[in-house]
Amino acid sequence: MPISDEVRRAIRERANYICEHCHSPERLSANRFTVDHVIPKSLGGSDARDNLAPACRRCNERRDNFVAGIDPETQEIVPIFNHRKQKWAEHFVWQDKGVVIGGTPPIGRATCLWLDLCLWLDLNDTRYLEEDSIRATRRFWIQTGLHPPAGDPCQA
Repeated sequence: MPISDEVRRAIRERANYICEHCHSPERLSANRFTVDHVIPKSLGGSDARDNLAPACRRCNERRDNFVAGIDPETQEIVPIFNHRKQKWAEHFVWQDKGVVIGGTPPIGRATCLWLDLCLWLDLNDTRYLEEDSIRATRRFWIQTGLHPPAGDPCQA
């Protein structure tokens, strides 16, 4: 069953109109954000509102159905970030003045590693030259005062 426009609006509003993966603002996107399933339907996730998250097309179209990753510091398998059970600011920090997303505790580190290593989704576009990457876009957003989102932790 398709997700209704009312539910789409509600989840976008709940997230303050940012992608719940990369925290890009929807107002800077050419398209409305798509709906992502926090727990993928292929792993038993539902269309319930608490399992839905707004995602920019870049993140949603490249994401797969993984729910665990490896913490690069401890080498332990840990769950990847869950938008409904955890707060983004407790697991991620903007580095390089808001250009690069870094993970802090094990879940954040494992999530960043998983997203960075995926051939289909490089969270910070580190495989590309800066001028041809999301990092250049984020620098532009910073110059305009539209990034990073209010309340997100930042390191120099």
